[in-house]
Amino acid sequence: MNVTLQIPDDIADQLERGDLPRRALEALAIEEYRSGRLTASELRRLLGFETRYELDGFLKEHEVWADYTIEDFRREIAALEKLGL
Repeated sequence: MNVTLQIPDDIADQLERGDLPRRALEALAIEEYRSGRLTASELRRLLGFETRYELDGFLKEHEVWADYTIEDFRREIAALEKLGL
């Protein structure tokens, strides 16, 4: 799908040029991921990252942190203890 955005010229002049279409895609993708409408796998595909490692770096760069609770941590500790680690 292609999406076209209309931006007033005076505002467009204020925006850093660079790769504005890519930045718009990333902003949309991050918001959809944060809201739970995209999974990490879908986000990776949408942004064209080959690996989860690339995606993790992108998320860190944009200060998007995993939703990881203390309960998640406790479950992981319990699982490791069961394995004798």
